[in-house]
Amino acid sequence: MVKRVQVVLNEDILSLGKDGDLVEVAPGYARNFLMPYGKALPVTPAVMKQVEHRKAKKAEQEAAIKKEALEFQTALVTIGRFTVKKQIGEDEVLFGTVTNGDVAEAIEEATKKKVDRRDITVPDIHTTGKYKVQVKLHTDVTAEINVEVVSY
Repeated sequence: MVKRVQVVLNEDILSLGKDGDLVEVAPGYARNFLMPYGKALPVTPAVMKQVEHRKAKKAEQEAAIKKEALEFQTALVTIGRFTVKKQIGEDEVLFGTVTNGDVAEAIEEATKKKVDRRDITVPDIHTTGKYKVQVKLHTDVTAEINVEVVSY
């Protein structure tokens, strides 16, 4: 009786692995769950060749996305400074605070390109002035931009 069989995953499965991984599972698990639901394929030379092709294509896409992020980082650094206008009270103190959404709007206004506000790290800003803000553009690419808070 066979103890384990090798299969190639067609999708990410939390307890096993990611799409394209070669894993060993119990024969019943493969025969009764993974293969009938299209979550895995039996290992054959043709399937392995297809998996390698998919991995190469995915690597190309990741490289293109990273290159685009690096180009956008260069554009942000070239612009230099972004301005956020807020209402102020006495002693140059803001009503409220500058949020990552405010910074995202300033970047979009200047570059015409959307940046997800959740990827922006803003320090606590309660007065007018110049501040440094981190913008995560990719898992490996982070840009540090200058934000100037002024009154309107």
